[in-house]
Amino acid sequence: MAKRVQDMRPARTKDAVAWLKENVAEQKKRYAAIVKEMDELAPEREKWVAEFLQIIQTYGFSVTGDVRRVIKPHEVPKKPKGLKHHQVIF
Repeated sequence: MAKRVQDMRPARTKDAVAWLKENVAEQKKRYAAIVKEMDELAPEREKWVAEFLQIIQTYGFSVTGDVRRVIKPHEVPKKPKGLKHHQVIF
């Protein structure tokens, strides 16, 4: 019977485990700070999105060169119900 890949991995040293725990904790701390900052920006981001939607529905956007296309209101996706604010993926 063939060994599974995870059975063939070498054991981590105590130093490696400690380093890994420390780095994971630091990453979680940085992530929490980013999430906090993004949540604080949410009201301003909502204004930016509203302005963007206004622009593309009235003035349009450049498709290529001097060709512009106006987005019709029914083409704009609706914000899902229950969503507090737009989700930012980073």
